[in-house]
Amino acid sequence: FAPVSDQNDYGARNKKTLTTGSITPGKSYVPSGLTAAQYDKIRKEQEAAKAANYQRNVAKAGKFLDYTDFYKKRGTDIGQDWIKSVTRGHT
Repeated sequence: FAPVSDQNDYGARNKKTLTTGSITPGKSYVPSGLTAAQYDKIRKEQEAAKAANYQRNVAKAGKFLDYTDFYKKRGTDIGQDWIKSVTRGHT
C-alpha cells in the first residue's frame, strides 16, 4: 500500500476512475421490451442513485455516539443497581 496509502479508506471510491460501460445499439445487451436509449437512461439513473447513496454513507463515516455520559447518568458505570429499578434503566 506504499504508493497509494489511502486506497482502502472509506470514500476512496471517488478518487478511482470507475465507470459504467456504454450501451452500443446492436452490440450491447438490451433487455427485451426496451430500446438501447431507454436502457442507457435506466442505467444512468441507477448509477446516480448508487453514487448518492455512497455519498450519504461517506458523510456518516467515522461518526458515532459516545454513550459514556448516558451510562454515568444511569449509574451503570459503577454498579448494577439500575437492573433492579422499575424501569430497568429505561427512561
